[in-house]
Amino acid sequence: MAISIGISTGMPVNAAPFPATPDPAMPVSHYVTQVNTDKSITFRLFAPAAKRVSVVTGSMPETWVSHDMTKDKNGVWSWKSEPMAPNLYEYFYDIDGFRSSDTGSRYPKPQRQVNTSLILVPGSILDDRPVPHGDLTTLTWHSQALNAERRVYVWTPPGYNGKGEPLPVLYFYHGFGDTGLSAIDQGRLPQIMDNLMAEGKIKPMLVVVPDTETDTPEAIPENFPPAERRKTFYHLNAKAADRELMSEIVPLIDTRFNVRKEAEGRALAGLSQGGYQALVSGMNHLDSFGWLGTFSGVTTTTVPDEGVAARFKQPDVINGQLHNFTVVVGEHDSVTGKDIAGLKAELEKQGIKFDYKLYPGLNHEMDVWRPAYAEFVQKLFK
Repeated sequence: MAISIGISTGMPVNAAPFPATPDPAMPVSHYVTQVNTDKSITFRLFAPAAKRVSVVTGSMPETWVSHDMTKDKNGVWSWKSEPMAPNLYEYFYDIDGFRSSDTGSRYPKPQRQVNTSLILVPGSILDDRPVPHGDLTTLTWHSQALNAERRVYVWTPPGYNGKGEPLPVLYFYHGFGDTGLSAIDQGRLPQIMDNLMAEGKIKPMLVVVPDTETDTPEAIPENFPPAERRKTFYHLNAKAADRELMSEIVPLIDTRFNVRKEAEGRALAGLSQGGYQALVSGMNHLDSFGWLGTFSGVTTTTVPDEGVAARFKQPDVINGQLHNFTVVVGEHDSVTGKDIAGLKAELEKQGIKFDYKLYPGLNHEMDVWRPAYAEFVQKLFK
């Protein structure tokens, strides 16, 4: 039998050639999304073979708006927005029914499954301004608690060299489906801290961003449909993350940096799932923290925790320990609105002191969490 061997082109028989590459005579700006001088945004996508393309803006399904794009002779689809307020915006493309991040952008939204892009309209505290900048350090270690390689991001203030007076520390947890870089790249934590420091509005501190997801065999988030998260996942993951925080992360920071080691020198906060983490670890280890914040957090209203429940029965202890307990939520939060409402009612019932803020017209989104973070850090260690 004769055997014929050939070189495969990777293209099925009778398949059309792959769409042409961008015209090399055209500047790159013709193909990429950009912010215009009037702060409008021109969204662009090179997809010459596509039949229909739209750009979807907004941060949640309830707030998504789809805008049909038009294609030019070069195969570039585009749509121009109205002038936008300074902010960091989320968007993605619908290409003949396929959801895609912006392949022409260098700013993907940090997620465990990346399908969204970000674009910054300048003019706010989120900008990189010509001010003294802090450093962002990544620490990696083998976690005995989780039997895995783990990492945290650490922001240190401008000029920090480990000398002088020990500095306080804020531990901050990100939300479900995101990564530690969500707080860094989308939350714009370094820019917020740099700019607030330059304005003299915050005390020098370290900010430590762990990974909220532990990925232990029993608590891998992708294995849980939404209906099962509150029944099983959040509690299991929070217990694992709590072990990691108290037995490894806090000691690691205490060892590697010149920081305060008493409760008044430590704060703990988080958003969404990270808000639950902050609540669980903060209440179960109340003597280790002097400041606590939950931003649109899952709470024990829907995910009970025995340690938190027991601590809520000791309002005098909580009020005596915490210098500030901040609770915030968007007015139309469809994800954790009931959680925060239940927490608020419980705190009021028990006589536990807390600062509460409702963000009008907003949902479960960064437009709540970034300003909430900026306000929270201005309260700390004073």
